[in-house]
Parts: sequence; C-alpha cells; structure tokens
Amino acid sequence: MLRQDLLNAVETHGAPLYVYNADVIEHQYKRLTKAFNSVNNLRINYAAKALTNLSVLRLMNELGTGLDTVSIQEVKLGLKAGFKPESIIFTPNGVSLEELEAAAKLGVQINIDNLSILEQFGSKHPHVPVCIRINPHVMAGGNTNISVGHIDSKFGISIHQIPHLLRIVELTKMNINGIHMHTGSDILDIDVFLYAAEILFKAAMEFKNLEFIDFGSGFKVPYKTGDIETNIEELGEKLSDRFHSFCKEYGKELTLAFEPGKFLVSEAGIFLARVNVVKQTTSTVFASVDSGFNHLIRPMLYGSRHEIENLSNPEGRMRFYSVVGYICETDTFGSNRRINEITEGDILAFQNAGAYCFTMSSNYNSRYRPAEVLWYKKKLHLVRERETFDDILRNQVDPSTIFSS
Repeated sequence: MLRQDLLNAVETHGAPLYVYNADVIEHQYKRLTKAFNSVNNLRINYAAKALTNLSVLRLMNELGTGLDTVSIQEVKLGLKAGFKPESIIFTPNGVSLEELEAAAKLGVQINIDNLSILEQFGSKHPHVPVCIRINPHVMAGGNTNISVGHIDSKFGISIHQIPHLLRIVELTKMNINGIHMHTGSDILDIDVFLYAAEILFKAAMEFKNLEFIDFGSGFKVPYKTGDIETNIEELGEKLSDRFHSFCKEYGKELTLAFEPGKFLVSEAGIFLARVNVVKQTTSTVFASVDSGFNHLIRPMLYGSRHEIENLSNPEGRMRFYSVVGYICETDTFGSNRRINEITEGDILAFQNAGAYCFTMSSNYNSRYRPAEVLWYKKKLHLVRERETFDDILRNQVDPSTIFSS
C-alpha cells in the first residue's frame, strides 16, 4: 500500500479515517505460525478486543485463526463473522455467572479466572469443558497498565491458590480441559516469558485430562525505527522445544495455543487525520488535526508512541511540531516531533494504529467515530461507515416525552 493509496482513501472516504492493510496481517500470521512450525497442534486465537471490525474478523477466519473473546458481544461478533463455536475461546474477567452460561450455551470454550465463579459454574455444569486462567505472578513489561500477570493484578487465579482450585475441581467433578496464562503486553525478555511458562507447565501436571495449554500473548511490536520487539523466532524455537518435552512428560500430545492481538494487527493499521490549524505560540508550533483522543486514546492513556508523518508533503523540510487534537481536553498525539513541514489541510498518518485504537474510540464531545477501510487484494474496501448525527441520537429518548412544552 503506497502513500498515494492512503491519500486516495481520504479523497474517497474523508478524514479522519482508519486504514488496515490485510497483507501486513497475513504476513504477521505466517511469521508466527512459521516460528512454531515444529508443533503439530498449534492454535492461534486472534484476540478480538484489539480490533473487532467484522471484515477483519472474517479475514482472520479465512487465514485459519481461532478467536479469543472477552465479552459475550465479541463471541456473537465472532459467530457472525463465520467462526465456528468450537474455534472461539471466551476469556472474560470479572463477568457474571449468567454471562459465562450464555457463552457456554453458544458452544464456545469457557475460560474462568476466579475461584468463586469456578465453583458456581462447576457445580451447575460439571460436564461443560472449562479452561482455567492462572496468574503466574510474573511481570511481562514495565507498565502495570498493560502487564496483567503480576502479583497485584486482578486477572487470573493465583498460583498460590492451586490447592483450593484442585479442591473445587475434585468436589464438583468438573471437566478441566485447558490451562491458560496471559502476562500482558510488551514482552521484552523471552527468558522471563519462559520462566512463566515453567510455572504453567508445573500447574498443568495437576490436571490429567488437558487438551491444550494457552500461553496468551503480549508480543511486543516496534513503534519506531530501531525499537525493540519480541523475538518471535527465538521464542518459537525455545518454547517449542520445551513444549515437546513437556508433552512427553505429561503422557500425550497437547495443543499449544496463543492469543495474539497487537502482534497481528497493530502494524497493519494507519490512522489518517487532516490538519485544521497550524498555531505558533512563544515556544511551540502546534498542528491541530480533525481528531482527538476520542478516536486515538493510547498516547494519552498509556503514553504510547505512534510515529507521525506528513503524507501531503513528504519531501518538505523537517520542523518540530506538537500534534494535538480538537477535543476540549489536553489531547496530545506527539510533542515536539520532527515532521516534514505542515500546512493547514495536510494529511497526517499515525502508524501502528491497528490495535486498541478504533476499538477504544468514543463519542466524547459528541464527535462522530471515523470510518474504517481495509486494503485487501490491492483494493480499498469500506468496512465501516462514518457515523452521522443520527448515530449520536440513536437510543436517546425524545425529551418531549418527559418535559412538557
């Protein structure tokens, strides 16, 4: 996908606009499966929460992934996109027993992360296969907002609660067919991940009828030139060898599962916004775009970096800009970035906008959510229409039914 293709997308569908490159998604999927090609039973469950557009879900299904979901709504989206129930795993956190039962009724794999619901579900549905999410108490990255396997995390059943867990399984006679962990995003040290894997392997030996072990994901992608990323190839070699030896020790060959989201779609996404105003103060030159953290919240929420380039003037001289939005809050996309000279009306491209970008957007300030476009087989396809004022009003009750004139 070339620069002109992105400009054409804005010309056709307007700005702001999300564009996803199917070629990049396919490349990342093949890279991951190749890294673990020595594993006979490998299952890649795409983490739907990263990007839930139906066309992206359909693409994942066509590639051959399963689906990792965290809400009953994501389960239903997966089914609508064509996934078979048995290829969907439901990995929620803190949901009600009723939501788990609703997902189980749809035929998907259940993953439970707390003792209370585990006991309730097992007592009522002992024959329904259940996966158990373990918290290994391992810190994957340095940011507690995205690392979910540390000791203070709300996610998973503590490894120190294994005796209690086993007691529940024994009393309810429930069917435990999988064991799972997810340490969180931005895995930097493969040895730390392998250490957490050893904890999961040890826990897995307590269950005699497992079918799969799910190691979650959290593989780091580069956000700028020269940025570090998870060495998938090294991880594939080392973890595959250890998995093979574990299966021999366990006594049967299990399925090795992962649930990547960011790894598959982050680099495939580009967010395009038009510059409304170039404003110079005594110390800063601001480039204000027709968007804000209502469309792309990650820089403000996580301090995430998204490279920004000027598609309209790629050969212009480099200047320093703080790129900001039009929301009536501080909504800075990047401070003092070196970008080719910007003028009003230029189109800026924000890289790594495929994961946790559109899915975390909102209507704050009563702004519309953007359209989404998929680059597939060398063509641009509109996969979500831009919202309108009717969408803002939708589901609101006419106030004249409450207030008399």
